[in-house]
Parts: sequence; C-alpha cells; structure tokens
Amino acid sequence: MRLLVTGAAGFIGSHYVRCLLGGSYAGHADEHVTVLDKLTYAGNRANLPQQRRLTFVRGDICDRDLLLELLPGHDAVVHFAAESHVDRSLDSADAFVRTNVGGTQTLLDACRATGVDRVVHVSTDEVYGTITTGSWTESSPLLPNSPYAASKAASELVARAAWRTHGLDVSVTRCTNNYGPCQHPEKLIPHFTTRLLQGRRLPLYGDGRNVREWLHVDDHCRAVHLVLTKGRAGETYNIGGGDEHSNHDITGMLLDLFGAGWDRVRHVTDRKGHDLRYSLDDTKIRTELGYRPCVPFEQGLADTVRWYRDHPDWWKPLTEGEEQAA
Repeated sequence: MRLLVTGAAGFIGSHYVRCLLGGSYAGHADEHVTVLDKLTYAGNRANLPQQRRLTFVRGDICDRDLLLELLPGHDAVVHFAAESHVDRSLDSADAFVRTNVGGTQTLLDACRATGVDRVVHVSTDEVYGTITTGSWTESSPLLPNSPYAASKAASELVARAAWRTHGLDVSVTRCTNNYGPCQHPEKLIPHFTTRLLQGRRLPLYGDGRNVREWLHVDDHCRAVHLVLTKGRAGETYNIGGGDEHSNHDITGMLLDLFGAGWDRVRHVTDRKGHDLRYSLDDTKIRTELGYRPCVPFEQGLADTVRWYRDHPDWWKPLTEGEEQAA
C-alpha cells in the first residue's frame, strides 16, 4: 500500500509514520509513505525517520495543483494536517478556517479527481462542545465552542458530504486529548513539563477544574490505523483513552514527578469559552474494530516527562522568546 499522510511532520502524524514504517502494525511492514507538510511552527522535519520508503514533500494542502500532482499512485490518504491550538484560534481564526475547512475540501476534491478513494479524516472530541455528565457517542450533536473546534466540525461535514454525494470512501475519527513525545510545548503537558525543567512557574487556567480524557499518542495512532484498514465508509469512530483528569490533577501529577510544590503554580485568567469537560464513549471502535488503549496514563505521563528531560535539544528552540516567569 502507498499512503499519503498529510501534516505528518507534526506530533500525531509523525508518530503514526514512525510506527507504520517501523513495523508496529502487523501485516503493514512494507508500506510506502508520502508525507505532505507545510512545516508551520508546529511541524518539524526531524520528527520523521530517514527511511527509504518515505518521501517528504513540503507543501500546503490548500494547493490543488500540488495535490493533483502528488496523489496519483497512492492507495489511501490519512489526513492529519490541521491548525490545532485553541488559544491561537481565539486570537485569529483565519488560518484555522483556511487549513482545516478549505484544505480538507481541496484534498477531498483532489482525491476524487485522481481516483484515490480511501480517506481517513482525523478530527477531535472538541467538535461536541462540553458535557457535564455521561459521555458522547458518535451520534451526539456537534456543538463546537471555539473557532478551532468549529473549523474541525466544518471539516467533518465536508468529509461527510464527499462520502454521501460522491461516494468517496471516507471515515472520520474523533480522539480525546493526546500526549506523548514530540508534542509542541504550547500544549498543556509538554508546556508544564518544559517549564518545570527550566525552573519556571506553571500558568494554570482558572481554578483548574476543566476535565479532559487523555490518550497516549501511540494508542491513538493504532486506532487510526485500525480505521484505515477496517473502518467503514461514511462512519465516524470515537477514540477514547478512558483516563479523565482535571487540569488541576494533571498539574499535581507533574509536580509530584518533579518533586515540586504548589508554590510553582500561578493561576491565570481562564481561556475564553473554556469547555468544562470532554468524555467519549468509544464502544463502537472497541466492538467493531477491536481497539483497546494499552498505555496506562501514569506510566505514559512518566515516560513523556522522561522524554522531554532527555531531549532538551528538541524542545528548547521552540520555547525561545517566551516570557521568563518568576
């Protein structure tokens, strides 16, 4: 199989490519991968292996001519490319709408034009909004509350339209919060980890009550590959981790791993429209495709902290210019 993987110089996409080319998925050890990535601030060519079965192309998924040139000869597309940081979407939503919505539509149109029928569109649980109790199923309404989440919900709708109208073999995944190595330090766990490594204080939004379900990137990528190989056209699959923790709890766990106290924390003004709680019911992917998360959260968190401790050369250039807090 020959795959085009978009956005694969970023955190999740690069992990997927490393696992795929490294033989982590049984029966798929000889795949050829073309990575298409714009190399924005969140993309890093060093995240990808030097591998003869990998071709890297720097480019934009909004570039239709480039896609029409690249896609012929590929069997499927795994579409990770997206602007993904909520805080940045609050400052300006333009790039999110352009890339997440317009880029997805351009990609789907190019797939139809070149006869590449199979597409996995990677989305997020944030499209559901917020939930006080219980968990979302795939049939729950989409009620996004941030510009980022709205752009991802819109991208899902254009993917659904490509399936329903044109018969494109599209599946959609919605995952919970990911964590693991090579995640940009703008995200909560690497942000707090790298600040602790620098002896800096941790800026905790509001009272820290916001709850997220956490999923190790390795488990997420296994699930995406299951959907690629076994998922049904027109279907959406929730990918959960089963580990719900408040931001306050995550902060405490990280402090414990560093032997630090709560004096290292400063409470800052909460994010606008900050969703209180996310929770997925992932019964569907478990029963249909045999998915199970394998990485216990405490182990995964400790391993992630260890990775950042051992790789300052990877993350320090990404934190240069940040305001040095006391």
